[in-house]
Amino acid sequence: MSLPLSTQLRSVSWFTIIGALAAIVHYVVAVTLESHSSLRPAWANLSGFLLAFPVSYLGHHYLSFSANQSSHLHALPRFLVVACSGFIANQVLLLSLLYLLPLPFWLILGGVMVIVAVGTYLLSHYWAFSRQNGS
Repeated sequence: MSLPLSTQLRSVSWFTIIGALAAIVHYVVAVTLESHSSLRPAWANLSGFLLAFPVSYLGHHYLSFSANQSSHLHALPRFLVVACSGFIANQVLLLSLLYLLPLPFWLILGGVMVIVAVGTYLLSHYWAFSRQNGS
């Protein structure tokens, strides 16, 4: 059973807002730690991810995908898999591009985060926060 178009549009809108908020947390933490501390890019990126995860999960659970009415027991483990998969893709792309391109960390991280966000939305919508009767 599919959700009404208005509910789907609201879901995408909230996903964009929550995703942007979580991305800002991730980005600001990672760039700040990488540029103002002795943390290497990989560790700065991991720190940003870890601080952004609760923002992302709680926002998506209560706002982006609230119409799906999935329980934390159902959604949290799945979203953790989605988020960790997205982070692994983010980290591999980030470190590969830092090695291959003479561009600054902040620029590469921003581009990588946009690319990974699309996959995260699709996996979140169709699997992590899917209706429980279809699991």
